[in-house]
Amino acid sequence: MFQRALICTDFTDGMYRLAQFVPSLAAGGFKSLVFVHCVSVESGPGIPRQDSAKLEPVRQRLQELLREAPVGIEVTVEVQLGRASDCILRLAKQHRADVIFLGSPTRTLLEEKLFGSTTAALAEKTSVPMIILRPQLVSTYTTAELELRCAHLFRYLLIPYNGTEGGKKIIQKIHHQVKNNPESVLERVRLLWVIDDHMRRELRGDRPVEQAQQELDQLQAKLAELNLVVNTTVVEGSPLEEIMKAAETHDISAIATCSRNIDGILRWSSPSLTREILRCSWHPVLFFPN
Repeated sequence: MFQRALICTDFTDGMYRLAQFVPSLAAGGFKSLVFVHCVSVESGPGIPRQDSAKLEPVRQRLQELLREAPVGIEVTVEVQLGRASDCILRLAKQHRADVIFLGSPTRTLLEEKLFGSTTAALAEKTSVPMIILRPQLVSTYTTAELELRCAHLFRYLLIPYNGTEGGKKIIQKIHHQVKNNPESVLERVRLLWVIDDHMRRELRGDRPVEQAQQELDQLQAKLAELNLVVNTTVVEGSPLEEIMKAAETHDISAIATCSRNIDGILRWSSPSLTREILRCSWHPVLFFPN
């Protein structure tokens, strides 16, 4: 699906380990990989400057992890001084990244408010998709496990869909990514429509399951034109629980989701299934910001 990745690490998230798997990432369709570490700016007077004495050891650490890249793969190491979200935004634009890799721990809303979130900050300011991995898992995968994970990260996507504008947007984005990338490794998608069992019955319509399946059948035909294997499921229940259950049952590579069309901090403080997936899912999450 993607060809140009920005892979960000703070060396506590396990993401630096991906530097050892450039050949596997290349097998996953990538042509350009930029490994990024942002050194935080200490508070104090004056304008912060790039301090080579502080940055060079970090750059060297990443360089030592890199394995020989296959022919045709460009690999770059960027170590810069500054706020992580600002550095990532600047480098994503500079290197024309079409996806950003982030390690983000599971968090509650209170923890996110207290400690901040690079993911949340980026979602407010960029349109570049993000693949979010859990540091607890990346740090504990064996070499063989991580090698397979890197190669198969975008082969099978679970797409929660419920007929809303947000759901239609994510289908459009994935269709665009695959259609415009002839070397896309995406092979299969699973469309999951969860009819919320807490929704009042009069708001569901007369035949909610049948109507949902009809709409999914239309999407199935559209995505199948891209030579994708497309499965559809309609269930009733708790959306978050059913999404997590489907991810485990069907051996998916990542859950694809997107932000709602809400401006500013409301996107993160108001109820949102996408936000809960980002916070709670142990599966990789492919997130499309507005």
